[in-house]
Amino acid sequence: MPTDPQSALFTIQAGLAQLSTLIVSYSFSAIGAIILLIVGYFVAGIAERSIFAGLGHIHGFDATLRHFFSKIVRYAILALVVIMVLGQFGVQTASIIAAIGAVGLAIGLALQGTLQNIAAGIMLLALRPFRIGEHVEVGPIAGTIEEIGLFATTLRTVDGVYILAPNQTLWNQPVRNFTRNGVRRTDITLNIGSWNDIDRGQKTLLGIAGAEKRIRREPAPIAFVANLGESTVSLTLRYWTTAADYFATQADMTKRAKQAFDNEGISIPLPPPELPTAEARKQ
Repeated sequence: MPTDPQSALFTIQAGLAQLSTLIVSYSFSAIGAIILLIVGYFVAGIAERSIFAGLGHIHGFDATLRHFFSKIVRYAILALVVIMVLGQFGVQTASIIAAIGAVGLAIGLALQGTLQNIAAGIMLLALRPFRIGEHVEVGPIAGTIEEIGLFATTLRTVDGVYILAPNQTLWNQPVRNFTRNGVRRTDITLNIGSWNDIDRGQKTLLGIAGAEKRIRREPAPIAFVANLGESTVSLTLRYWTTAADYFATQADMTKRAKQAFDNEGISIPLPPPELPTAEARKQ
């Protein structure tokens, strides 16, 4: 059946008009999307720098946390911009947000342990129970802090062993920080024979403590009887030093205490001889 030329021309004109309307409409949408992307990119960058600089004015705020929070703000703004751009083209953003939420929930469940380490890392960096260079003990882990990350913390033991500890492990246990207060107390105990002059032994210990410059004068060092045995007396020298001098001073003072006792004629009792075993007696 032949087509009416006027009807065909009218159909073509209507199609071209509709196409022109769509092109104009999507052109404005595309231009608006490009503008949104450009503005959003610059706004995200400005917000990131502002958050980073603002957190820098907070005294003691960790640089790692500054980067972490500023990056979160940046990516949150960029994600919002992408959703707005999709909305420009008529995409149902509600379903996209729901899908992103579902994916995020699945990833969160899969990486539950990792996210717990990140949360613990944020708390460690914010509350600062230890800092780089401090010597700590957390449960079975002991060493000097070398690096605090969002996932794990690096330590070096006194014998040079490398330890990578998950932040969750460090956060969930009491922390003993041997460096934070700056000073440490040391007790050196030596056993002397009960026949020795106890006052003389105490004066000897206080004398070597007074000659040591690394020992603090406040609180003053003291010497006292710590324990009484059957044939021994335990004398303890208690003093305070800086945390940095703790181990070296302890080693030197132990050696000097023994030498001073020898010079003063204060004897340290020998251990009792070992009794022969039954088999040795039979022989």
